[in-house]
Amino acid sequence: MYFTYGEKELDFLRQKDKRLAEVIDRIGPVHRTVDTDLFSAVVHHIIGQQISTKAQATIWQRMCDALGTVHAKTVLGAGVEGLQALGISGKKAEYITDFAQKVLDGGFDIEAVWSMPDDAAIKAISSLNGIGVWTAEMILLFCMQRPNILSYGDLAIHRGMRMVYHHRKNMRQGCKVDMTKAEELAEQQIYQNTIRLSIGTEHIDDIIADLEAGFAAVRGE
Repeated sequence: MYFTYGEKELDFLRQKDKRLAEVIDRIGPVHRTVDTDLFSAVVHHIIGQQISTKAQATIWQRMCDALGTVHAKTVLGAGVEGLQALGISGKKAEYITDFAQKVLDGGFDIEAVWSMPDDAAIKAISSLNGIGVWTAEMILLFCMQRPNILSYGDLAIHRGMRMVYHHRKNMRQGCKVDMTKAEELAEQQIYQNTIRLSIGTEHIDDIIADLEAGFAAVRGE
């Protein structure tokens, strides 16, 4: 299953920003896999922190093979030591079992998160041990498929914006970038994977205004 969007959303973005329209037309459709099970999505993201995508996939497959279905009861049945045996670090195993216990005890109402507005959902998810705001934002995007999430602190987005709008500095003042052609191409791919699926329609005017203000600040305007 992929993140759902279509020509209606793309046409809206094309009309709002000429350069973004050019990128959309040049890159074409982007298919991003989503995991619509919120419990497994949280666990998956905890596993993937600070390791490579390949390592994350390997450990996740081991977990699925060992537990069958990744849910609170199977996680607690494995326990911290059982999760460590799959290649998960001790600290991450503690985060995952703590999350599972909270779900079973009712300390974390996983179903209630689905009906929360974006800000409240991010706050709720990032209250979990081992989950920060950026991870919560990614879960809203690639599990809950919320269309109006833009992670302003994401460095890949900053780099992508510099690629598209030809600004050689980060929005953080004074941070210079020295990119090779290969890095530029890689970052361009990151840009289209993140920005196009992160920007929704409801807040596009505010997002563009914020980005323009940030670039103006960098230029000293």
